[in-house]
Amino acid sequence: MSDKPRGELTTRTIAMPADSNPAGDIFGGWVLSQMDIAAGICAGERAQCRVVTVALDGMHFIRPVKIGDILCVYTEVKRVGNTSLEVHVEAWVQRDRSRRMVKVTQANFTFVALDGDGRPRKVRPLEDDD
Repeated sequence: MSDKPRGELTTRTIAMPADSNPAGDIFGGWVLSQMDIAAGICAGERAQCRVVTVALDGMHFIRPVKIGDILCVYTEVKRVGNTSLEVHVEAWVQRDRSRRMVKVTQANFTFVALDGDGRPRKVRPLEDDD
């Protein structure tokens, strides 16, 4: 496992008591939601239009997220198709207000770019980014 996040820091938020179970572990759905938000920001900036999540690959939690952890979500465009984009997402936490980062999970999210009428629209290929 890498000791450094892959991609760009896209969002940061603090895990609060309302997002936890009685043992103080943050619900996985909350973490997934934060990852989807960050991935959507990344995909929308790349496509320069509205995007919607259509899939994500399986994710497993490496470490729990605790109340008070600062959840840092990193994103990177992995692949661009005709109307879709795949974004690699990693979630890391800063624990105990330290600079030490701990990876908690990762996944690949797939988005479809939409035009003003809600229909799939073409996305500029990755090669055009050079």
